[in-house]
Amino acid sequence: MSPALVLEVQTICKEDELVESHKYHKGVKHLCERGLTKVPRKYILPALERPLLSKKDGATNLKLPIIDLAQLQGPDRIHALESLSKACEEYGFFQLINHGIASESVLEMIQAARKFFELPFEERSKYMSKDQSAPVRYGTSFNQNKDRVFCWRDFIKLNCHPLSDVLPFWPSSPAELRQAVVNYSKGTKSLYLMLAKAILESLGLVETEKNIDESDSCDLLKEFEDGSQLIVANCYPSCPEPDLTLGMPPHSDYGFLTLLLPDEEVKGLQIQHEGRWVTVEPIPNSFVVNVGDHLEIFSNGKYRSVLHRVLVNPSKSRISIASLHSLPFNSMIRPSPKLVNDANPRRYKDTDFATFIQYMASHEHKNKNFLESRRLSQLGDA
Repeated sequence: MSPALVLEVQTICKEDELVESHKYHKGVKHLCERGLTKVPRKYILPALERPLLSKKDGATNLKLPIIDLAQLQGPDRIHALESLSKACEEYGFFQLINHGIASESVLEMIQAARKFFELPFEERSKYMSKDQSAPVRYGTSFNQNKDRVFCWRDFIKLNCHPLSDVLPFWPSSPAELRQAVVNYSKGTKSLYLMLAKAILESLGLVETEKNIDESDSCDLLKEFEDGSQLIVANCYPSCPEPDLTLGMPPHSDYGFLTLLLPDEEVKGLQIQHEGRWVTVEPIPNSFVVNVGDHLEIFSNGKYRSVLHRVLVNPSKSRISIASLHSLPFNSMIRPSPKLVNDANPRRYKDTDFATFIQYMASHEHKNKNFLESRRLSQLGDA
């Protein structure tokens, strides 16, 4: 074959790959709507990274520690704080009950998200963007610009702070989505602030007060009040070959805390616990809460973000709603000075959201690789 012909064949192959890749960038939902009986090659994981689905569910299910918000707000707060600290240290996850958010608000949020994903592709695609800081972004996979293998997931991400600034950019269809997200985001933000204060107390950074409703909190807590919030609605369509792919690959969350509203009917969330993958058993009317990378940095490693992933289902689609919280976008995240001493030297570099976004734009997000990039190679180095 002549060099010119080889070059022509290579060019055609590259063009075909671009066309194929562009098709997948439209999302899993778009693919499924056109009819699928097999998982496309772009979504097939290497053999060692595939989920093992042959074991019986009962042998791999996990009941997370339960934190009762009513106890955190009552006379038994000290014992509840001890349980919270243990859950953050040993699991990095817990289930929150008696959270106080109205069931109507939760149901409206789920229904609005489901209706959005049921919109025609032309309507959903209006919100596709490569800008990671956009006030609204519809996309697929984890990082569709860098992922070698795509994951079986579409998402809509809505920046929620400050609401007055971002609300005009949110989708106007379905008609009920904006109000549903406003109500839900306010409820989860209030819940997050209660948990953030409890975590600060459990770390010994805020004095435990007899009157827990006292409004004049410390400067540190005020920074949390003005913190970032991102609502992410995830759609995991039913998958013809769920043993070949994942809804989300193993990863840790980058923020301070994530409040996840899982699909109570379709299990899928797994966490890595004691060296194995275990499926979380959701409790009705509860949130699954997990430690993020920023809290691991802030606590200087006392509380650790934990790897988790999402399985897909062969017959049912799955919807989950994540509310991700951290400090303001312009804040510098660093280990709390009160938690750094000779016995526990500083373990992480300072970081901020700009560093995270730059990293995400240029790297495939796998496991805890962003957090590892912030870890000090030599104790004492900044």
